[in-house]
Amino acid sequence: MAFSTGNDNGPMATINVTPLVDVMLVLLIIFMITAPLMTHKVEIKLPEATLAKVEEQPKVTPITLAIQDSGAIYWNDEPVTMDQLESRLSVEAQKTPQPPINVRGDRTTKYKVVNQVVTVAQRQGMRKVGFVAIKER
Repeated sequence: MAFSTGNDNGPMATINVTPLVDVMLVLLIIFMITAPLMTHKVEIKLPEATLAKVEEQPKVTPITLAIQDSGAIYWNDEPVTMDQLESRLSVEAQKTPQPPINVRGDRTTKYKVVNQVVTVAQRQGMRKVGFVAIKER
């Protein structure tokens, strides 16, 4: 199989890369022009932060409300009635900052009792009421 050198109008053995380079340059120019247009630039003037020290508020210990399945309610391991609970929560709601309430219900406690305690806490003005649970093993 003989290849000619291109002098006698026969098949050429080399690849003509000029059209390939032309196409690549055109694509490069297109990408260079369109790439900046793809990013959306919206100018926003962000506020500047001051590095002044913030006054630290005293840490408040959370209040733990434990509810047994019998309906007994404990305020930090001290038994209380529903009326005592309301009065104590109204006093705690007036404090600044408010202490958070952690509600711990027994596994067999009816949800109705837990709901009553949470409702009383919210009615008295407590803003941070949370639940305590144990992670499953």
